[in-house]
Amino acid sequence: MSSIRTEVDNYVALVTLDNAPVNAAALDMLQELTDVFDSFNDREDVRVAVLTGAGKCFSAGADLKNRPDLSIPGTRWNRNRVVREVAYSIADCAKPVIAAVNGPALGAGFGLAASCDIIVASENAVFGLPEIDVGLMGGGKHTSRIVPHSLTRRMMLTGYRAPASEMYRRGIIEACLPADELLPYCMEMAAVIASKSPLATRYAKDSMRTIENMTLRDGYIYEQGNTAKLSTSHDAQEAVAAFVEKRAPVFRGC
Repeated sequence: MSSIRTEVDNYVALVTLDNAPVNAAALDMLQELTDVFDSFNDREDVRVAVLTGAGKCFSAGADLKNRPDLSIPGTRWNRNRVVREVAYSIADCAKPVIAAVNGPALGAGFGLAASCDIIVASENAVFGLPEIDVGLMGGGKHTSRIVPHSLTRRMMLTGYRAPASEMYRRGIIEACLPADELLPYCMEMAAVIASKSPLATRYAKDSMRTIENMTLRDGYIYEQGNTAKLSTSHDAQEAVAAFVEKRAPVFRGC
C-alpha cells in the first residue's frame, strides 16, 4: 500500500506523506518519496511541488518499530543509502519544493523539511532532533544548513524541540500560520512559482543549489553562466515582450 499521495493540478504537485499515525520515515516510504521527486525532473506537467503530511504530524522521523535487521550483511549500508538519497532527491529536484509543515517534524522528518527550498509551518509544528533519546544520532549537517550553530547543538545534545514560532522568529522558516491557513498559503505561493517561466525556474534552482558551497566569486560566475543560457531562450524573449506589451507572458519552457 502506498504511503505517498501525489496530486497534480495546474503545474503544482501536492505530495502528502501518508503513513499513519505519525508519518514515520519507513524505508519503503522514503524510497517511494525518492522515486516521486525523481519523476518530477522529467514531468512537464509539474513546475513546483508542495510537501506536507497527512493528519496532525509532518513526520516524526525514523520508524523505530519496523527497523530492518542490521545484522544482515549489507542491510545497514542499504538503509543509510536510502535515508541519505531521499534528501538529495528533494534538494536536487529540478523543480522548487515548498515544505508545508503541518505538525511535528522530527529527526528524519526535520531532514525532509530542511531539504526543501522554502519552509512554511503551522503554529502547532515543532522541529527537533530527538535521536539522542533513542540511541541514535541526528542529522546535524542538514540541520546546520538552515539552523544557527547554538540551536543545532542544543537540539542534538538535549533533544530540544523548537516550536514553529521560534523558528519563524529566528528567520529559519518563511511563515508560522494557523493550521487552516497553512496549505492555502503554500498552494498560493506554489501557483505564483508555477506561473513563471519553467526554464527560468529550473535555472534559478540550479543556481541556488550549486552555488551554496562555492566561494562568492565562483558562485556568481556560475550564476552569470546560467543567466547567459537563459537570455537566449524563447521564454526570456517572451518575458521582455510581455512586459513591453503589458500582457501576461505565455511561456513554453524553452
